[in-house]
Amino acid sequence: MMNDQARFVWNVSSLAGFTLRKRQAAIVFKVIAMQFPGRRKKIGSSQNDLYDHCLQFYGQPPLDNISLAEFETLAVERLKLLKTVENLGVSYVKTTDQYMKKLETELSSLNFPLRTELGELKVQGGTSEYEKRRKDHISHFILRLAYCQTEDLRRWFIQQEMDLFRYRFNYLSSKHKTDFLHKNNLKYETVSAEEKKSLKDKLISSSYGLSGITLEEYDFYKVPFQDALDLVRTRKVYLLAGNAYIPNNEIVTIVLNDFRTRLSKALAMTARSLPAVQSDERLQPLLSHLSHAYVGQDYSLQKNIGKISLEQIDSLSSKSFPLCMRHVHKALRENHHLRHGGRMQYGLFLKGIGLTLQQALQFWRSEFVKGKVDADQFDKAYAYSVRHMFGKEGKRIDYTPYSCMKVILSNPPSQGDYHGCPFRHSDPELLKQKLQSYKISPSGINQVLELVKGMHYQLACQKYFELTHSVEDAGFSLNHPNQYFTESQKLLGGGRDIKKEVEMSQRSQENPSNMSRPSQESSKQAHEEMGDLDSFFQDE
Repeated sequence: MMNDQARFVWNVSSLAGFTLRKRQAAIVFKVIAMQFPGRRKKIGSSQNDLYDHCLQFYGQPPLDNISLAEFETLAVERLKLLKTVENLGVSYVKTTDQYMKKLETELSSLNFPLRTELGELKVQGGTSEYEKRRKDHISHFILRLAYCQTEDLRRWFIQQEMDLFRYRFNYLSSKHKTDFLHKNNLKYETVSAEEKKSLKDKLISSSYGLSGITLEEYDFYKVPFQDALDLVRTRKVYLLAGNAYIPNNEIVTIVLNDFRTRLSKALAMTARSLPAVQSDERLQPLLSHLSHAYVGQDYSLQKNIGKISLEQIDSLSSKSFPLCMRHVHKALRENHHLRHGGRMQYGLFLKGIGLTLQQALQFWRSEFVKGKVDADQFDKAYAYSVRHMFGKEGKRIDYTPYSCMKVILSNPPSQGDYHGCPFRHSDPELLKQKLQSYKISPSGINQVLELVKGMHYQLACQKYFELTHSVEDAGFSLNHPNQYFTESQKLLGGGRDIKKEVEMSQRSQENPSNMSRPSQESSKQAHEEMGDLDSFFQDE
């Protein structure tokens, strides 16, 4: 019996008389199928034919049945991979060993394909190569739907997919590269040994890094020069009789151009067909969420409850808070008030690092009464919202701290606001002054501002982490303010500087039995219903 976890039907071979066993289950893949008119015979081929090579142009839609749960899982795991590709591409030169090793590790940990042979054997408890290729195929198509919606999303998706494709193509042996070209009708002629020998001097002089010895090891491809204009323009190839002689290590440029063209067209076609998906009330929120989803650790589950004392917050803010939270904390101490955007962002962050409900009430009350709010007014106008944030009022949802993406993409701060991401929402000159006041070196400030200029806001924050902690490589990809705090505490001594409060203090603050562990369902609800919290966090 099919329920809300209805199987998604990827049967596009009978598109002409498409029968929906579940309207919600099939409509999304009908959109995918619309990108591939006139391919029914090809689509009827076996899955083994589809996955007989570890790399593909994603020219044919998937044929599998897939559950809604798997749909989301596959999408999130590919999104993790693409975000890693983006971070590594900015942090390292794409041809360096460090870049290659880190990306290989990520592909392996997320079970995406790297092996060139298919086979059905798998390591005990592992995933077969066939399953990895299936995952790669399906997840690509899901993210097409999520990232076709705007020009910015399409540009980002194409860039990350191209970088991933480049890495995987360069990973292939010469034989498997040739197999890939032929399989995708890029039938470029391999230059024979005799012709290569006769053109030896010309090929060496026109190809970077080749010598008489290495020439023997390289395959060359004979490609119509109009297909290799980028290489011709930079004078990296030998031209003869309308053909460009391209060494094995440069053929990726030609293949990437083809891949980009195909993917751009496919995304444009998907975007035109997207209204059919957006009419579905279950799929539309899922696809919209994917384009700015947080895919890291869940910080709604407090691991340090009661281990942070209120006296430590000032010290921790200068040592271990990300710039966004350090900025809000400073504003709160100076103004003794924050508008609702700042209270939500900072309050949930403090909850995530370990403040209990009683500590949070004490913290906000003690600060607000220093300003224009007396204790009575605080209890009437603000205490409820703090308890609500901890899941003790209203729908009793245990709300999760904001991720970097939510801070960056949520409502930008207006005059009098202090929330948001300083790297995204601050004027560069003001950001520079702020970094100078925190004793960041001029060269470090320039590095941060360059990342901001390139709109790499999370990487700018990661660079800020490295500069303030005197490390060359943070060793992690920053996605969450609470992750910043956790990594900082690890680096500063494994969290040893966060001292436990005495048992009497813990008991007086809150009975542990009242701090119920939030369920996974509540955590999901928290993300979906964050808007409900806004209504309780309004200024009078």
